[in-house]
Amino acid sequence: MYQLINLPFGASELEPVISAETIALHHGKHLATYVNNLNNLLPSSEFENLPLEEIVAKAKGAIFNNAGQILNHNLYFEQLQAPSDDNHPVGALATAIDEQFGSFEAFKEKFTAAAVTLFGSGWAWLASDTNGKLHILQMANADNPVTKDLKPLLTFDVWEHAYYVDYRNRRPDHIAAMWQLLNWQVIDRRFMQ
Repeated sequence: MYQLINLPFGASELEPVISAETIALHHGKHLATYVNNLNNLLPSSEFENLPLEEIVAKAKGAIFNNAGQILNHNLYFEQLQAPSDDNHPVGALATAIDEQFGSFEAFKEKFTAAAVTLFGSGWAWLASDTNGKLHILQMANADNPVTKDLKPLLTFDVWEHAYYVDYRNRRPDHIAAMWQLLNWQVIDRRFMQ
């Protein structure tokens, strides 16, 4: 049975970028529903005892959608911390970003464009391949880089439930503010695993 993850921050700790109301809805309602749905779908299925990443890599339909949304949201919430204006990549990931994109600012511009221009609902991702090469991806609905044999590192949720309470239809404003919340130590650890 999958459990709703505990958040690594207090419900109001991400304000003013993300309100406590949004966290209550996003984590306490949306993610909780995906967890409950998956737990109802898994018994007696071929996926019943598999790790979440493996389910997402192999499943289709409702099991994929709910498992994908759990994995995506877990990665999303685990990478967030209280806002900081001086927030930049660290460690080996910082070096890889500079080498592959020219600078953090150049990477940030490309990633922001991917998040802002994704049509409909989904996720913008930074992922790495087995050689450590970085990739920026736009993925619809519940999709995740593991379906392309890539390691998910960083994600922005661009489903409307992630930002509509606080930003209404101003997705670009939400994405611009999200950079203040990233815990780059968590993201660098993902890169190094």
